[in-house]
Amino acid sequence: MLTSAVFKNFTTVPNDEFKFAKGLNVIVGANGLGKSHILKAIYSLLKVQSGKNVELTKAFLEKAYAEKLVGVMRPEELGRLVKRKRGSERCELALTMKAAKQSTRIAFANRAKSQVEVATVPSEALPLSPVFLPTRELVTLSPWFVPLYDNFHLEFEETWRDTVSLLGAPSVKGPREKTVKTLLAPLEEAMNGKLTVDSKTGRFYLSVAGGGDMEMPLVAEGVRKLVMLARLISTGVLLEQGYLFWDEPETNLNPKLIRTVAASIIHLANHGIQIFVATHSLFLLRELEILSAQPDMKGISTRYFGLHSVDSLVTVAQGEKLEDVGNIAALDESLMQSDRYLDLEQ
Repeated sequence: MLTSAVFKNFTTVPNDEFKFAKGLNVIVGANGLGKSHILKAIYSLLKVQSGKNVELTKAFLEKAYAEKLVGVMRPEELGRLVKRKRGSERCELALTMKAAKQSTRIAFANRAKSQVEVATVPSEALPLSPVFLPTRELVTLSPWFVPLYDNFHLEFEETWRDTVSLLGAPSVKGPREKTVKTLLAPLEEAMNGKLTVDSKTGRFYLSVAGGGDMEMPLVAEGVRKLVMLARLISTGVLLEQGYLFWDEPETNLNPKLIRTVAASIIHLANHGIQIFVATHSLFLLRELEILSAQPDMKGISTRYFGLHSVDSLVTVAQGEKLEDVGNIAALDESLMQSDRYLDLEQ
């Protein structure tokens, strides 16, 4: 479990310590304040440290962390991730894990190109790979995207490659299948079908009762996002003791599907997944707050982070409740729209 992250001079992200909940962590704020950058930076470091055969030496990590940050963030060179100031400047990132052996701390200057300085070397790998879900669906890219990305220079974020690779993993079997079925039930109801995989081609289909198998490109994009989530649950990646980073889950979803996504997020947190969400959606925020307050979900710990810009300085307000993070742009705009609508009627 990730307990905290410290950012110093990293892009537009506030220079502060972010203290995370074991269950659900939600970041809100206007565009350009660093919500996605927080998710991507943490994901990059955790991804490098995951896997059974990962090499956790200082020499390996100095290069691997740098390559992953560049692959995920897509700057022209590593140093471009340092907060823009005149002269020489250094950036620092530190992750504190509940298991101290998994903690790490790195730094690099704005002139850095291909490697970071590793001040704290983790000595224990993460047993499961973290998952990053971007704003768009990725099931229509499976399985052909991975070999294309690995063999050609493509200007896509490396999170796409990572997630498509995870989508291609086999489904779990045995005792965990019961848990998988429980988590998939609300998703399959919302999708009006079940996910199937062609064993020969690796392509995904939505099996609709009475309608046969439907090719993924013919399925609505919002539903394809649910398919992506369902697949990662069925492979066991999002089943227990894992990490989910989801950038704006509400994109291309109607309110009904947003409710389904919110319910899935809460249930995953309840099953031991540590979740990090960046969102603009007031509807999603309220739904997450409502669901996490239900009697059977009282055990889920939550943390909210509000990013604010004051005199060109980005700060963060954080707490266990949404009301702790200060003014929310989505709420302010919603209230102002209501006022304009009432003025129109008058």
